[in-house]
Amino acid sequence: MTRLYTQPRDDTGARLRVLLAGLVHQTNTFADGQTNLGDFEVRRGQDMLRVEDAASSIAGVLEVAQAKGWELLPVVDLRAPSSATVADAVVELFWAEFRAVADAETDEGVDGVFLVLHGAMVSESLNDVEGEVLRRIRGIDHLSDAPVCGVFDLHANFTEAMARQSDGLISYRRSLGTDAKQAAEDAALLLDGLMRTEHRPTTLWEHPPLMWLPSTVDTGSLPMRALEERARRIEAELPSTPAVNVLAGFPYADVPEAGVSFSAVTDGDLELARATLRELNVVASSLREASTPTLSALEEAMARLDSHDEGPVLLIESSDNVGAGAPGDGTQVLRALVEHDVPKAGVIINDPESVVTLEDADPGGRHALVIGGKSGGDWAEPLPLEVEVLSRSHGRFEAEIREGTLAGSSSREIHMGPCALVRHGGVTILLTSRRTPPFDLAQWRSQGVDPEDLFVIAVKAATEHRLAYGPIAKASYILDLPGPCAENLERLPFESVSRPIYPLDKL
Repeated sequence: MTRLYTQPRDDTGARLRVLLAGLVHQTNTFADGQTNLGDFEVRRGQDMLRVEDAASSIAGVLEVAQAKGWELLPVVDLRAPSSATVADAVVELFWAEFRAVADAETDEGVDGVFLVLHGAMVSESLNDVEGEVLRRIRGIDHLSDAPVCGVFDLHANFTEAMARQSDGLISYRRSLGTDAKQAAEDAALLLDGLMRTEHRPTTLWEHPPLMWLPSTVDTGSLPMRALEERARRIEAELPSTPAVNVLAGFPYADVPEAGVSFSAVTDGDLELARATLRELNVVASSLREASTPTLSALEEAMARLDSHDEGPVLLIESSDNVGAGAPGDGTQVLRALVEHDVPKAGVIINDPESVVTLEDADPGGRHALVIGGKSGGDWAEPLPLEVEVLSRSHGRFEAEIREGTLAGSSSREIHMGPCALVRHGGVTILLTSRRTPPFDLAQWRSQGVDPEDLFVIAVKAATEHRLAYGPIAKASYILDLPGPCAENLERLPFESVSRPIYPLDKL
């Protein structure tokens, strides 16, 4: 990445003082319920700097801060897995703590602000939480001229307010945030340069009328691969434009600016930079058909299982995608596996109530359960089953994949909550107490199940599973099912998204 502003700061040599804060949530407005403060992991002050994952965004900021001699002022970091609309109280807590620390540093001064964001957060009264937070930061007198930089997810619904109120937001460039540390280093180096000069770049923004599904925006495939490659060429060709962001967007947040967007941080010819973003618009529009997944009806996929001699065969239940805010307790695929008496099948269902029911159960015992469907969606009907208990556990495991998947997280230990492993016929069911995206095979292996020994695995994800499951899968079918993360967007009751927009409308 080309660097802007490398001249040294002409002052007394005092250490640059940087406020550090994080607000990370991908909001699914179609999911039932509300995401409250208790659903968030909260770290404050020095706890934010205790980094266990060397590949995280926080690790990237720390590395630059140490190299450049910054004095980091860690404020607060709030993050939660993708879920329903966030309570306003969460946003106001974040802001109250940020404002308190910012005000306390008025006398000594603050040179810059670094934010770790997602970019698709929606609260009860705010369609654009990140844009509002940036606006409020600009409203603090002693921060109004301080550069504000940071990182955000490529599934952000980037907005005009985010562009206007920031100086250098850089997105992750690779699926699952596997480059989270590198993106944070780039943004931190940009911030360092900006703090040593009075110059401020401009962030330009384009929002074509496109919404793409998470299952089609792997950065290793079209359309994202072509767009990312072109964006990197633009950065190389235009030294005054150090960051060109390609945002796939998040279609399950029903907000006006949902969908694909592009932004460029530039200190050069604005018309030239705008032209490059329009070029990306043209490329994206030409590739829009590549963003339409090939879907299979559930019964069609079940019928095709007989054509496979070996597994695992993946049944992708992305309509109940845990990583995109669904509850993970849908039973549509489980029911089909049971009814078709499929052997050597595996399913993960988030069902805390069933886990509690089995908390005193001994391995080998048989129990009647009503599995799943507790979230209330009409697509997630509970399934009564008699099961054999195989094991119970605390549900903690260490991720085998050492990068990405939890972009920006500081820990590699994953907690599914108390778990129970049960079996009905040929179907092994892992019951969890906390929604956990299926991004790592250790989720199964920690429970004594080798996923490579399974013939069929139901996966409640769209892309999170690919790093782990891709190398072992013999085939996969993306299922056309109802749910808060339906692959067929016409199944969802959009009200606020700007229209016309593809694929909801013909363009």
